[in-house]
Amino acid sequence: MNRINKSSPHRSIAIAAALGLALAGCGAVTAPAEEPPLAGAAIGGDFALTNSKGETVRWGDFAGKYRVVYFGYAFCPDICPTDMQRVAQGLKVLKAKDPAKAAQIVPIFITIDPERDTRAVVGEFTAAFSPDIIGLTGTPDQIAAAAKAFKVFYQKGEAAPGGGYLVDHSNVTYLFGPDGAPIATLPTDKGGEAVAAELDRWVS
Repeated sequence: MNRINKSSPHRSIAIAAALGLALAGCGAVTAPAEEPPLAGAAIGGDFALTNSKGETVRWGDFAGKYRVVYFGYAFCPDICPTDMQRVAQGLKVLKAKDPAKAAQIVPIFITIDPERDTRAVVGEFTAAFSPDIIGLTGTPDQIAAAAKAFKVFYQKGEAAPGGGYLVDHSNVTYLFGPDGAPIATLPTDKGGEAVAAELDRWVS
């Protein structure tokens, strides 16, 4: 005759608790950390550029900080101002939610139009969005080297109506980790809230 072994409710609870502790102890229930989208990508590298105060700034100066990097130009009629505004909004939203995380982030704007974007112009441009954004410029050769390291395309375009000229360029907003390694791109095309959410996701 077959018998069904019925455990008491208290015994079942005790067994379940013991199994839970055992699994937690060996790490069996710990989910692996999500790998950043840009993990291992050859993006970024040292540069020597100039800030609005005329000081030389290098990539290594930001070691230990998360870095948001955007290449654009101050005379851009639409895309660059929009992207920078959304970066500033994203940082503001994150700061309100988690000041400690926001304090770990340094936003950096690098011009791809050194002919017109002097250190004064870059300083005024970035200050219009946030006093926290660091604007950088340099010689044409310095800018070209930085853009190459960060996989950014740019090319002087045709003359614009009313004088001046436009600059064709890739508009990617990168997020780098404290070690300088690339982590992800930020969705500036989706607005400040989306930027804040992505920063909150990767900054620890």
